[in-house]
Amino acid sequence: MNSTMDEINLLRQAQRQHQHQLVVRALGEEIDLEIGPGDDPSFSSAALVGVTSDHDPVVPADDDKGLLIPCSQPGADRQLQPTPPQGEDHEGLLRLPGHTKKKKKVVKKWREEWADTYKWAYVAVHDNTSRIFCTVCKEYGRKHRRNPYGNEGSRNMQMSALEEHNNSLLHKEALRLQMASKENVQPLEIERPVYVKALSKTAASILESVLKRDPHEAEFIQSIQEVVHSLEPVLLKNSQHVQILERLLEPERCFIFRVPWVDDRGEAHVNRGFRVQFNQALGPCRGGLRFHPSMTLSVTKFLAFEQTLKNALSQFKLGGAAGGSDFDPKGKSESEIMRFCQSFMDELYRYLGPDQDFPAEDVGVGPREMGYLFGQYRRLSGHFQGNFTGPKIFWSGSSFRTEATGYGLVFFARVVLADMNKELKGLRCVMSGSGKIAMHVLEKLLSCEAIPVTVSDSKGYLLDVEGFDYVKYSVLRNIKAQQKSLKEYLKSYPHAKYIDDAKPWSEKCDIAFPCASQNEIDQAEALAIINSGCRVLIECSNMPCTAQAVDILRTAKVVVAPAKATAAGGVAVGELELNPEFSLMQWSVEDFENKIQDAVKQTYDRSIKSAHDYGIMKENPESLVHGANICAFLNIAQAMTEQGCV
Repeated sequence: MNSTMDEINLLRQAQRQHQHQLVVRALGEEIDLEIGPGDDPSFSSAALVGVTSDHDPVVPADDDKGLLIPCSQPGADRQLQPTPPQGEDHEGLLRLPGHTKKKKKVVKKWREEWADTYKWAYVAVHDNTSRIFCTVCKEYGRKHRRNPYGNEGSRNMQMSALEEHNNSLLHKEALRLQMASKENVQPLEIERPVYVKALSKTAASILESVLKRDPHEAEFIQSIQEVVHSLEPVLLKNSQHVQILERLLEPERCFIFRVPWVDDRGEAHVNRGFRVQFNQALGPCRGGLRFHPSMTLSVTKFLAFEQTLKNALSQFKLGGAAGGSDFDPKGKSESEIMRFCQSFMDELYRYLGPDQDFPAEDVGVGPREMGYLFGQYRRLSGHFQGNFTGPKIFWSGSSFRTEATGYGLVFFARVVLADMNKELKGLRCVMSGSGKIAMHVLEKLLSCEAIPVTVSDSKGYLLDVEGFDYVKYSVLRNIKAQQKSLKEYLKSYPHAKYIDDAKPWSEKCDIAFPCASQNEIDQAEALAIINSGCRVLIECSNMPCTAQAVDILRTAKVVVAPAKATAAGGVAVGELELNPEFSLMQWSVEDFENKIQDAVKQTYDRSIKSAHDYGIMKENPESLVHGANICAFLNIAQAMTEQGCV
C-alpha cells in the first residue's frame, strides 16, 4: 500500500512538472486538454486512476493503452490498472520524470458540442496560465480534462466535466449567442474601439473632451472627428472659433422616452423614442424621423449633427434635428403601425411646433407613417399647423418631394464630373440600397444615359451586368412596392445574379453611390472599390464610410462628395415646403429639376470656395469634404457669435 501511495505521489509531481498549455483548434481538428493551475481544486486533489481503452476504432484491440485522469468518485478503488510493458507507445499516459519517451498528443476529434461552444471563445494568458475567454463577457471559464477514448470507466468523469462546463458563464454566453445566430437575431453588440485620427493639438483637445463626455457613442464621435479634422485650418486662423466649436458639439436638447403600444393579438410592447434638437442658431430645427432597430442615442445625435450642417450649408435658415425609434415597421400590420405612431407622438408633440421643430421622413418613415404622426399631432395640439414636411405635399397630390433627394444626388455627380471634364453618359455605376432614394437615383441615372448595374437589400445584392433600363427599373419598382425580395428579379431576367450576404463594391464601375446606411463601407470594401476602377464616390446615405475606409480612399485619390453637400436637392425642396407662399403644384417637371440643379450648383460652388479660402485646392480629392464642413460651420459660428453665449 505504501509503495502504491509513493507511485501516486510521483505521478502527481510529474503532472505538475509536465503541464501543457491549452490550445483551442478549429472544428474537426485534434485537441489536448490538460488541467492547469487555478482550476477546480477537486481535480488537483483527486486520486489518479488508470483507465484502459476498449472501443476506440483508431487503436488496435490488443494494444491496451491507458490514460491517467483525476477521479472525484467516492467509490473509486484508488488503484492503478496494470500498465503495458516497457517499450510500447503509451498514448494518454502521463509519464514519470524518469521516462525517456515524450508524451504524444491525444488523438481525438472534438465532440461537436464542444467545438460549437469554443468557436465563440478565444485563448489568452491569465496569471501565467492559458485560459479560454468568452468573446462577450471577457470572462474565462474552467478548462476540463476528459478521457478522449470515452470508454466505460471514464463516462462519469466525462459527464461531470461536461456538466460543470455547461454551468459555466462561458458556456451560457456561447449558447445564447448560438441561439441568436440560428434565429437570425442580432446578438449583443460588442463595444468596438473608436478609431482616432492624428489631429493638431487644438483639434485633438476638442475631440478628447467629447470622448471623455460620451465615450460609448461611436457613431457620434466618428461624425465629429471628420468635421474637426476639416476645421483644423479654421481653428488655427481664428482662436475664437475653438469655443464656438466646443459649444456646437453639445446638442441643445436630447429627449429619450418610452413608447408603449399594443399589437393585433393584444400583447403589449415597449420601444424607445428619441429626438435630438442639435442647434437652432440659424432657425427652428428640421430633421428626419427614423424607425429602425439600430436606432440609439448615439445614432440620433450623429444624424442630428449631420442634418445641422446640411441645413447650414443651404441658403435657407434652419437648424438641425433628428429622431426616431428602435421600432421595426417591417412585418407589422397597418393598425399596429398606426398605434405605434400615435403612441410615439403622444410624447413627441410637446417638443414640436412651427417655430421650434419640423419632423420629416427618413428610413422606415414614409407618407403613411407621417400621416399617422401628423394626425395624432393635430388631435393633441388642437390645430392644423402643417409643420410636417412630407404629408402636406403628399395630401396635395404632388410626388415631387420623394424624388428631390435622389435626383439631387445624380445632379451633384454630374457637376463633379463636369469639373473633371467628364460626363455621366456611358459610365458604369454601382449603388447599394433599394429604398425610395436609391430607386430615384437609379431612375435619374437612366435619364442621364448612365449604366447602373447593381442594387442591394439587407440579404445581398442584385447584379445585372448588362445594366438596368426603364423596363427593368419598372420591374424593380413593382418588386419593392410588393415588399418582395430582389431575388424575384431573376424570374424575369435569369441572366442576372443575386449574391447573398455580400455588398456590391467589388463590381467593376466608374462611380459608386452608397445609398444604404452608415458605415456600410469598411476597409476591405474601400480596397474593393479602388480595385474595381472607381474614381468618384457620391455619398447618398449619411456617413457611409468608416474612418479607416475614408483614409484608404483618400490615399488612392478617390474623389468623395460628402452627404452634407450631395443632399442639397432634398434639403432645398424640403425647406421650400415650409414656406406657405410656395406651391410645388405650380411647378412643371422642368421647373422642379431646375430648382434642384440650382441648389446643387450653389452648394458645390460654396464648398469649393470655402476650401480654397483655407488653402485647399480644387484638385485635392478632399476639397469637397473639407469645404462643405468649413462653409457650414462658419455660417453657424457667425449666428452663435451674434447671439452670445446661449
